[in-house]
Amino acid sequence: NSNNNNNNNNSNKEKAYERERGEKKKKRKKERKKERKKERKKGRKKERNEEGKKKRKKERKEERKKERKEERKRAT
Repeated sequence: NSNNNNNNNNSNKEKAYERERGEKKKKRKKERKKERKKERKKGRKKERNEEGKKKRKKERKEERKKERKEERKRAT
């Protein structure tokens, strides 16, 4: 009978270990998911910033072009 109890204890310990391992695994998975989400968000934000920079650059270029055109008009 003591042998049976021993086996039972071992299987309970193993089950507890597996459960704990599963919980840790889930937790790690959740954290990785969160990190990936953060990275994607960061990437989108960066893209928007780049688009904005290009747009502003283009606008400044157009503005300078208009100013030069007006300068030439005034010169003649």
